[in-house]
Amino acid sequence: MSTHEKSKELYERACRVLSGGVASEFRKFSTPHPLFYSRGEGSRLWDVDGNEYLDFTLSQGPLVLGHSHPEVLAAVAEASQQGQLYAGQHLQELELAEMLQRLIPCAERLRFSLSGSEADHAALRLARAVTGRPRFLRFEGHYHGWFDSVSWSVGGALSDLGPRDEPTPVPWSQGLPADSRHEFLVLPWNDLAMVERVFARHAGELAAVITEPVMCNNGCVPPQPGFLHGLRELCDRHGTLLIFDEVITGFRTALGGAQQHFAITPDLAVFGKAMASGYPISVLAGQERYMRLIAEGKVIHAGTMNSGNPSVAAALKTLTILERDRIPEELRSKGEFLMAGLAEASRRAGQPLLIQGLGPMFHAGFSPLAAVRDYRETLTYDKGAYARFVAGMHARGIRLIGRGLWYVSAAHSQSDLERAISTAHEVLRGM
Repeated sequence: MSTHEKSKELYERACRVLSGGVASEFRKFSTPHPLFYSRGEGSRLWDVDGNEYLDFTLSQGPLVLGHSHPEVLAAVAEASQQGQLYAGQHLQELELAEMLQRLIPCAERLRFSLSGSEADHAALRLARAVTGRPRFLRFEGHYHGWFDSVSWSVGGALSDLGPRDEPTPVPWSQGLPADSRHEFLVLPWNDLAMVERVFARHAGELAAVITEPVMCNNGCVPPQPGFLHGLRELCDRHGTLLIFDEVITGFRTALGGAQQHFAITPDLAVFGKAMASGYPISVLAGQERYMRLIAEGKVIHAGTMNSGNPSVAAALKTLTILERDRIPEELRSKGEFLMAGLAEASRRAGQPLLIQGLGPMFHAGFSPLAAVRDYRETLTYDKGAYARFVAGMHARGIRLIGRGLWYVSAAHSQSDLERAISTAHEVLRGM
């Protein structure tokens, strides 16, 4: 690995025009500083200094087919030649919606946006309108975008979280309106008995329960057996909508998302990331009886840039490839192989590296626990140790997300996976 002098120069230059030198907060956390990249292809990424990386970040998840998939790029180029944005409907948008309706169990009707944050915001607005209730229930450590009403209890130290049975909402950012904390109730995840107690006291206030069906953003924690089924039953019993945030799980766990994988159909769901191979698009999908309020204009959903030609073409081609080539099954197989290999490498190196997840995406971290079940247990992870691990992998040409989440893509070869395992063993042995 050569130096990063060109990236350093560009980053110092960027700090004079971009706040923090970056365009998104999470890009600040790189080694040895935010890097500038020049090219991506397949499972590889190159920075401006000519360093090559085997990439398991996949741009924080969207690149399910790998970097610069030629069929996706060709579809985008062809669509762009016909126009960028019509402020009106076009055929590929309709074809994409029909495909999503066929693939996603809850998708009787859909609306497109640009980001997961926007689509989550629309889902919560719709749930309030449908039920006439003011609040929603969410879970510690879950991420539903960066808007004010969901920017609470995304993180926080254990000392700030309060008692387990009555958690204290923890602000994720300064500048949040104080009254936004009253829009929701927050609980530890994977504790159905606690959810039942909250429903017993607050059911008449709850418009929706919103959850990642797998807690991907913190620990990639799967649901405990019966937990999602229990949420579905409680919501049905009390007239509360169940919202799945499938921005990460969508099209990775299965073509129809985690709702297909776990055989639980929510009332509304939000998809993004892997949907369009890195082009900006998201979708709110839901049952027609609820989405009707959007159709009637009673719940406003809008956006100048929604359904732009390049993004729609990218999504349509990406989903076509995912279905044609049975990519979700391939991702599961690759991910499970990589998970098992990393676990064995850590065992041989005598390091407590805990690996958990579903395969297409999983988490690695140093913890004394045999498994992590909720956000509070993710606080057992030794972040300093993992930062050293990431730095060691980076120095050997493997790029990872600092918070522990790994993504695999259709572009990762068997030799890529084996290289990652052998390199991890080398790094772990030296720690």
